[in-house]
Amino acid sequence: MIGVVGGGIAGLAAAHRLQERGHEVQVFEASEDLGGLAATYATNGDRIEKFYHHLSKSEETIVELAEDLGLGDRLEWRYGSDAYYVDGVVHPMNKPWEILAYPHLSLYDKFRLGMLVLDVDVRGGRPSFDTYERLEDFEDVPVKDFILDHTSRGCFENFFRPLLRAKFGDRWEDVSAAWLLGRVKFRGERDILKGEVLGYFDGGFGVLLDALVESVGRENITTGARVTDLGRADGAVESLTVETDAGATTHDVDAAVVATMPNVLEALTGYECDIDFQGTVCSVISMPESLTETYWLNIAEEVPFGALIEHTNFVSPERYGGEHLLYAVSYIQSPEEDLWQMDDAGVEAAWLDGIESLFPDFDRADVNWIETARNPRTAPIYERGYLDMVIPYDLGDDVAEGVYYAGMASRAQYPERSLNGGIEAGYACADAIADRATPPRATR
Repeated sequence: MIGVVGGGIAGLAAAHRLQERGHEVQVFEASEDLGGLAATYATNGDRIEKFYHHLSKSEETIVELAEDLGLGDRLEWRYGSDAYYVDGVVHPMNKPWEILAYPHLSLYDKFRLGMLVLDVDVRGGRPSFDTYERLEDFEDVPVKDFILDHTSRGCFENFFRPLLRAKFGDRWEDVSAAWLLGRVKFRGERDILKGEVLGYFDGGFGVLLDALVESVGRENITTGARVTDLGRADGAVESLTVETDAGATTHDVDAAVVATMPNVLEALTGYECDIDFQGTVCSVISMPESLTETYWLNIAEEVPFGALIEHTNFVSPERYGGEHLLYAVSYIQSPEEDLWQMDDAGVEAAWLDGIESLFPDFDRADVNWIETARNPRTAPIYERGYLDMVIPYDLGDDVAEGVYYAGMASRAQYPERSLNGGIEAGYACADAIADRATPPRATR
């Protein structure tokens, strides 16, 4: 039997793949909920993710999984819209003429920004189309130096710096140029007239989670089950000790996939990871009417959130019983930050104060409900030298034979963390286990 520690998307994907390749699997999830960052809230219609999600066209593994689970026809590709709030004005940034009309960048700034987005290096007046092919070449380049060298001072001051601060807070100067380039590549297709093509499931990502759980089999998943020890003998894993309300039990395993944050891996095995992570405070706000006309609003103002994401400007409010759903979100670099220290009521009041400061016509009395989620480790800080700190899938040489890692510190979550990366990591570990031995076909 293969033990999987963690019932998020990576752990469930690993279990699914292992079963496909003939292994018996048991998944142990410490919380009562499955899905990790893909968990959902109920609404008056479809469920909504606690932390916003969509797919880019570059994310192919999750699309393959959806097809495998019979959900191919539930995946919809829509056009997302972006805007930038600067000095009291929402500036749409989708169509070429909207970008050209943006007053805070010169024509030269826009040209240099456009060339970077198109992967064209125009330094020295001679276009190069292969400069940005290898992200590894930019791992040790500070993101600020890269932006100033490859675009312009105007692009840095009036476009990138507010976005970097919103994403990484006071750690933004530690970030590598490789992350920025990778993010540009990660974002998928863009129609020149309609904007970026993004994916979402009819019914939300909860339908993918439900199908994955059904595929693995609820009888093969235990929630409220915290793995407290990973037993080893003769250089190989042999057991997992699991604590539930009923007490502690020990399960013999042939291999173990740890699909959690690296602090859990360290507690179980002693393997240390030097990657720093940031947390997120994220609220879903239900309103009777739309706040803006855009899906993703970046904000260059002093407000408590880094972005406002109006989900129902991407997916019809009819799917949520007519509710208009808005995400307010902020990344947290330290648990000492004021926002992290606030209770949910304090966070929600701060969000509403911030929204009122940007949109004077907004009336908090019209809000239907607010649900707030927080997680201390939702994304890595992609600092310089990040790839040297990635945890390998196979930890046979570092911990014990038969120990594998599929959490957020894995290679699949670079240069951007995503559900797709979680599935890739889960698959990589499952395939490595299956390739070592060909077991008899498991019965279900």
